[in-house]
Amino acid sequence: MAKYKQVIINVQGTSVTVVSGSGGDYISLTYMLKAKDGDFFISDWLRNRNTVEFLGIWESIYNPDFNYGEFAIIKSQVGLNSYKLSVKDWVEKTQAVGLKAVAGRYGGTFAHKDIAFEFGMWISAEFKLYLIREFQRLKEAETLKLKAGWSIQRTLAKVNYCIHTDAIKERLIPPELTKKQIDTVYASEADMLNVALFGKTASKWRQDNPGLRGNIRDYNREENIFNPWP
Repeated sequence: MAKYKQVIINVQGTSVTVVSGSGGDYISLTYMLKAKDGDFFISDWLRNRNTVEFLGIWESIYNPDFNYGEFAIIKSQVGLNSYKLSVKDWVEKTQAVGLKAVAGRYGGTFAHKDIAFEFGMWISAEFKLYLIREFQRLKEAETLKLKAGWSIQRTLAKVNYCIHTDAIKERLIPPELTKKQIDTVYASEADMLNVALFGKTASKWRQDNPGLRGNIRDYNREENIFNPWP
């Protein structure tokens, strides 16, 4: 089952859900709407020509599957008193990815952070600024946590590797071997363990991942996959 991370940020007393993963950061417009005074609906926001133009530009930049034909039809009708557009209609007609209508208990309307910030302006300029600040604070906290986690994992990897090398020294290396022969035994045993655990040697991993720091042991963890809305 696909995994994703969901957290709550507080924006001027309003709890707002943020869903994050490899597909980007999506913010709940449904929860943001609770901060708006008076009757206001997401469909009202979608009826505005400026909104549709903004969404169209965003999709043209980030979505190669965007349906420009349907977008042109919607753009020609938006703003008319008789025209109504829901998030579901927008997504189905244009194949948009910036907005998502999610059913269920924890559902609602979610928007990519770029679009959510734009929507925040419709609530108030002050709310938008506080939303951006709280979102940035969330990202900074996540970055610090990742750095701390990487450091801890690196330390554990070093400890485990020492246990491995000590075992080789005590059990597999005869005392009469030269230093060069001993180094060959260490390398051979380490590579055998790497192949058993990760499917490749350390040198092959470095060849396949030239841009990553550390070594193959540092990256022995499950990645967080974002796909809450298949």
